[in-house]
Amino acid sequence: MEKTEIRIAHSPDSDDAFMFYALATDKLATGGFRFTHTLEDIESLNQKALRGAYEVTAISIHAYAYIAGKYMLLPSGASMGDRYGPMVVARQPWDQAELRGKRIAVPGIMTSAYLALKLFQPEFEHVVVPFDEIIGVVQRGEVDGGLLIHEGQLTYAREGLHKIVDLGEWWYQTTALPLPLGGNAILRDLGTERIHEISRLLRESIQYALDHRAEALRHAMKYARDLDTQLADRFVGMYVNTRTLDYGEEGRRAVQLFLDKAHEKRLIPHPIRAEFVA
Repeated sequence: MEKTEIRIAHSPDSDDAFMFYALATDKLATGGFRFTHTLEDIESLNQKALRGAYEVTAISIHAYAYIAGKYMLLPSGASMGDRYGPMVVARQPWDQAELRGKRIAVPGIMTSAYLALKLFQPEFEHVVVPFDEIIGVVQRGEVDGGLLIHEGQLTYAREGLHKIVDLGEWWYQTTALPLPLGGNAILRDLGTERIHEISRLLRESIQYALDHRAEALRHAMKYARDLDTQLADRFVGMYVNTRTLDYGEEGRRAVQLFLDKAHEKRLIPHPIRAEFVA
């Protein structure tokens, strides 16, 4: 019997590689599905989600505001910053209030990091730079500061840069909630039965990685971008944990509040109700 191909798209990062390890290496019985994996940076995935390019895709929670008609959020696969998250760094340790009017390199205007920064300080000049080149442009003085996502959050200091603000920390102080950054979304037109089965398999993949951490981490190290094993393990632990298995009530509340605040500040065009697969 021919299997149905399900295209999964996610970032080429150690946390996503860890999360999808079991599906990518045939550790699970996938029934009538055949999963193929595409790796692209998160801003590219956000843009492709606008046209429904993949059945399952990693997205920024910010981007969900623009694709909710096509996709639902899967209950598993969240990346949330629990008192930590994307951060602005600079060559000199200026005060947070000085961020206003600065020229800041950002990894994309549909990323949750960008939206969080706009909520924190709406008045800055953004320059879109690939996420893995932001540290370099800051070091060379091409911008005043850079908005770091992924592993740069752990390596900026050894590159001689200074943290100006950690947006996950700021969000927690403001809301007492984790900062919702990324999630996995699934096309609505796959139908209820397929959606539920794929949702179950994704959760099983995450659980397998957490239960077989050493082998899943070895796989993830291929995507760790200059992190040693200890730092890679720390980074994976920041963004793949029990919240990744399920948002939980607090995580879902954080997602809705993030979108509500974005609409209140006119940073997204319409109010959005976050809809999760049951």
